[in-house]
Amino acid sequence: MAEITQFKGYQGTPTIPKPDNPVQPMIVTVQEGVPVVYPGCHGLGVRVVHPVNPKAPAKNMGLVMFYLPPHTKNDVGSHETEETYVVLEGAGVMTFAEGRKQNVEKGMFIYLPAWCEHGIENTGIETLVVLIATSPHNP
Repeated sequence: MAEITQFKGYQGTPTIPKPDNPVQPMIVTVQEGVPVVYPGCHGLGVRVVHPVNPKAPAKNMGLVMFYLPPHTKNDVGSHETEETYVVLEGAGVMTFAEGRKQNVEKGMFIYLPAWCEHGIENTGIETLVVLIATSPHNP
């Protein structure tokens, strides 16, 4: 069993100053996101929280809902952003550096450090749905 740690609050001086007036949330749906296609990929992303979405224009992160139909893939590549894939629906295989493969399925979190080679293939019979969090956001 993992050891439970206690959050001790934020320490030191904030790097982003707190504004004088309360900051309000931006509540959006996937339907309000901005669609995007990626080179070498047969899926579709929707930039839900991202600088290009005026309804949730994050500055330092991105949240993309990614849809990959059965028997399609996103080719192996790498980039400078950190990512976490959260598999929400379906199953597939991720390919990493040197051809290493890992089965992934609903409920899994896959953390990808900067420049980590990765690709994903839908090996199931339903659409693979992955929430992708990036920091900073992808261009």
